[in-house]
Amino acid sequence: MVVHQYCFYIRRLENMRVLFRYTSLIFTNKDLDFVPQHKLEDAFSTISYLLFAVYLVLFAWIKYMDAQKRILLLGKNDKQSKYLLNFLANKSVKIDEAESYNEATIKLLSSNNYTIVLIRFTVFNANTLSIIHNIKSFNPHLGIMLLTNLKKPNLPVSLLDKGMIEHVSSPDNLASIYSALKNESKNNFLIQQNKAYKKQLNIYKHKEQKNMRKTLDLEEIYDSTLENLMTALDLRDVETFGHSQTVAKYSQRLASLLGIKDKETISNIKKGALLHDIGKIAIPDSILKKPGTLSPKEWEKIKRHPALGFGLIKEIKLVKEVGNIILFHHERYDGKGYPKQLRNKKIPSEARIFALADALDAITSHRPYREEKSFSYAKKEIQKHSGTQFDPEVVEAFCSFPLEKWEKIRFETTKVMPFFEDMMRINQ
Repeated sequence: MVVHQYCFYIRRLENMRVLFRYTSLIFTNKDLDFVPQHKLEDAFSTISYLLFAVYLVLFAWIKYMDAQKRILLLGKNDKQSKYLLNFLANKSVKIDEAESYNEATIKLLSSNNYTIVLIRFTVFNANTLSIIHNIKSFNPHLGIMLLTNLKKPNLPVSLLDKGMIEHVSSPDNLASIYSALKNESKNNFLIQQNKAYKKQLNIYKHKEQKNMRKTLDLEEIYDSTLENLMTALDLRDVETFGHSQTVAKYSQRLASLLGIKDKETISNIKKGALLHDIGKIAIPDSILKKPGTLSPKEWEKIKRHPALGFGLIKEIKLVKEVGNIILFHHERYDGKGYPKQLRNKKIPSEARIFALADALDAITSHRPYREEKSFSYAKKEIQKHSGTQFDPEVVEAFCSFPLEKWEKIRFETTKVMPFFEDMMRINQ
């Protein structure tokens, strides 16, 4: 890393040398042909670095000078005040004078460049306190320094505690006054920076909210596209119409029953459930809609649809839960499923969840080769195959949820399916 930086700076110095040489040739009207083209290009790239550096320095200097705002001295113009003014002038401190409150008010109203007011009164009374209060009320961010020789500290300390003033010093203690002015100048600079940061932060927040709205709109479009895609796939066979929507709801409920609380994970399980049969796009209707028993060759083609579906979606980089459901939703807990013959916990949890949801809908739905079964019958079948076809933990979660609520999920999902009756008539 050090060697790399060293080489970088040596290259920059070389570029600057070429730049200066090039400039001198221009002013002397000499031939430039002997200067290599790539050297000139590198030299001009160095100009951009130099200009950017100069810009940064100027920007910082302007910001710093802006922070060096003026100071107002309010008090009698006597020998002690002049001594203080001369001292501060020698320190390049910009300071204005005002002998009365009215004069100070005019100056404060005419300019907003004051960072601190030095108040020097030999006698403190109700009028003095009123002046301090009025100045602080006019600009709460304006610092006030009290210059006093009062022997008793009660009044200055009380004003400090109330936030009416920020500093107290003897008018003869020049070092203390100068130190307070430097600190106030830095504090004012930090306040201005904080305001700028807050303004920039609000801009970023506004942009973030705008981007968030766009993201939510895109997610909504994405989800709608998935649902419409699977509805279109389901329409190939009215006997299984609504299957993807129903098993998606079942899978989400099972995931919640198993303690999965992450909303994104549950959403991904829903997406995987909607897309689980996407591979059937590549399966001919003559096989999908065949009312009788499939031949071994046809069955082998059917068994390809998980891998085909995974191949279709892996190029669009969907999250792992989606891909796992598509590829492994026909695996069995005992290892006798397909396509990988995975067993037990080697099957991804989302695929084990979906396998039960898929079976529940299949058992309770009408098929060309059999009538639909009741949910109580489905429960017995699922319990019967716990540990062989299904994960026992998923079976336990399924059984913990009342059957009437599973039926309600199915009813509420299928009742909103659009144009189902129209499609039935078309396919008759």
